[in-house]
Amino acid sequence: MRSRAARLGVLFSVPLSAAVAGVLLLSGCGIRATTVPVDVGAAPSRVSCDTPSQSGQTSVQGIRATVELVCGSQLVGVERVVPAPEKRPSKDPLVLVAQGLLESLEREPSAEERDSGFTSVVPRDLSAVPSRAGDPAGTLRLSRKPEDLQPVALAQVVCTLAGSEAVSAGPGPVILGGPDTDPPRKWECTDAMRARPESVATLGEIVRG
Repeated sequence: MRSRAARLGVLFSVPLSAAVAGVLLLSGCGIRATTVPVDVGAAPSRVSCDTPSQSGQTSVQGIRATVELVCGSQLVGVERVVPAPEKRPSKDPLVLVAQGLLESLEREPSAEERDSGFTSVVPRDLSAVPSRAGDPAGTLRLSRKPEDLQPVALAQVVCTLAGSEAVSAGPGPVILGGPDTDPPRKWECTDAMRARPESVATLGEIVRG
């Protein structure tokens, strides 16, 4: 009659001596076998996030401005040509410049930008609309409530507008509102927002006129 150990070796089609040797080898290396998944962190990013060069002539007439795109889960400023705002006396210059910046954020990244890992999540239907009576100075209203945007998209908009001298007079909060009568709110482009745009608080602090 075969021993119990011999029968186990036949059952698993693995020589018992080899199985024992494997266990001893692991024990000798100080490695304990486990079925619990081990978190070794996220895989390293392979994107370069190198900002594309803007040398050479361009067929687009406008001004050069820095817009914030997403690369490697953070915001990186990329220089783009923003179409010059059309001169209309009845339109607020702030709205015109902001509209150009929004359209640049909504634009599909170029092949060079994509190769470097750049993307944008700003929705294509987002636009700038005139402020309302009683809004604080410098308020910019959007066609959608800022808090309804994805956190990363809101971070892109806030940091792009904050970096534009035509929209923001200097370092400080950006005041945004929606198309309704809700009071505008303020957001500030911080290093933390640029590093972790997905964690931005979509509901800013209310600003009264």
